[in-house]
Amino acid sequence: MKVTEHLKNAKTTLFSLEIIPPIKGESIDSIFRVLDPLMEFNPPFIDVTYHREEYVYRVSSEGILVKQPVRKRPGTVGICAAIMHRYKVDAVPHIICGGFSKEETENALIDLHYLGVENVLVLRGDAVKSEGVFIPQPGGHEHATDLLRQVIGMNNGRYLDEELQHATPTDFCIGVAGYPEKHFEAPNMESDLRYLKMKVDMGADFIVTQMFFDNRKYFDFVARCRQMGINIPIIPGLKPLTTKAQLNTLPRVFHIDLPDELVQEVEKCSNNQQVKQVGIEWCIQQSKELIKFGAPCLHYYTMSRADSIKQIAAAVF
Repeated sequence: MKVTEHLKNAKTTLFSLEIIPPIKGESIDSIFRVLDPLMEFNPPFIDVTYHREEYVYRVSSEGILVKQPVRKRPGTVGICAAIMHRYKVDAVPHIICGGFSKEETENALIDLHYLGVENVLVLRGDAVKSEGVFIPQPGGHEHATDLLRQVIGMNNGRYLDEELQHATPTDFCIGVAGYPEKHFEAPNMESDLRYLKMKVDMGADFIVTQMFFDNRKYFDFVARCRQMGINIPIIPGLKPLTTKAQLNTLPRVFHIDLPDELVQEVEKCSNNQQVKQVGIEWCIQQSKELIKFGAPCLHYYTMSRADSIKQIAAAVF
């Protein structure tokens, strides 16, 4: 079932989550260990992230230092199939620009369509860590809008090979990302919202937000979206703090602000177990307030750990 159908049919706020594929060589059991304890809360869909290549430098037989690409977290398509088979819920794979050519993207979408996957989340993806700025794959997409156009094209029966006769259209429900605190590369919030409106006008079906820790950021984001005529569902993304180090890493990596009240509570903690409890309590209050606001679904970034999310869901759902 499509995400939008789940949201339309729901009588209350839904619970959903995102997982990260295991490192290459690890068992899929690591995914099941995360999901098994959370299935009692009946997530109608589960997101599975996609990861581009990373680079390592290795010495060749000639003694020359060679830059080689490695894919450390493969398996998104296979994990989606396994989730749907094991839990009978819908999987939402992330489809990204970074590291993939248009042809590779088309082939991945064909595989997903064959598997009966009905939803995708279209993202540009991150830059390679060693490069600092996003550089598209040769023959790939530079912007999320370009990738979105390809997915929409396939939904209309348009493939890269224009000579295909009677090509079967796909039927993906398409999600895109929203940033309550602005994408870090956008010059200002107004510009960021214009690009989001462009994606909606192109045919995006729902929005999932970047994590935030101040609900006022989400409330204001939704209000500004509605003022611009963005009327598709906007699903808030949430993550509980688990370590004191995240006071620095989360703002740096995800370009978000942490409320001073939360920062002060974490700074009082003498160990990460205490930080984890503060994070759980903060996220519970966030969740309850968002449900009261009428958020269609609460989407939790698990970072492939179940314990905090289970405590939050037990208190909220």
